[in-house]
Amino acid sequence: MSEGTYGLGPQAGRLLVRTSRAGLGRKAGHDLTIEATRWSGTAVVVASDPGKSSVTVTVETGSLSVREGTGGLKPLSDSDRAEIGRTLESPALLHTAEHPTITFRSTSITGTFASFEITGDLTIKGRTRPVTVYGGGDGDGMVCGWATVTQSAFGIKPYTAFLGALRLADDVRIEYAVTRLEPLPGSGPAPE
Repeated sequence: MSEGTYGLGPQAGRLLVRTSRAGLGRKAGHDLTIEATRWSGTAVVVASDPGKSSVTVTVETGSLSVREGTGGLKPLSDSDRAEIGRTLESPALLHTAEHPTITFRSTSITGTFASFEITGDLTIKGRTRPVTVYGGGDGDGMVCGWATVTQSAFGIKPYTAFLGALRLADDVRIEYAVTRLEPLPGSGPAPE
């Protein structure tokens, strides 16, 4: 990987949120895979000194789309997907009308391109908390990894139904896969 500044977004990767169920009624619900369809970011790579590298990502909260629902007593329907979308946008969850974006800004990066940790500030619903993102690259431009986010730390009350017998787990898993790093104009040499 060459040093330089690279653009991130859906044209070159995927950003997913994976939820899981909890509670006595968990068999009735679905584990969800939700994709951010509008997001952008920048990765500044300083291969000679990874600590000087940085990453920023901005996600449009209104762009979260349910891609898959596994488990449950019945398959996830289109009306279920639409209802989940409305719930995501509601004041109890992301309150997209008041908080149109989620942002992440790295504060430190350690490791190598093959295996790294990015610590940074994640802002959701106006609350900023530290989060660690784990990842690695394959040497051919593919970078993937994950982070765990605790919803309640950001003022999000995990979804519940059936008087609380079915609820989403407070921790959600954020996964990313960047299939190719695209150098921004004037950012230095192209990736190897």
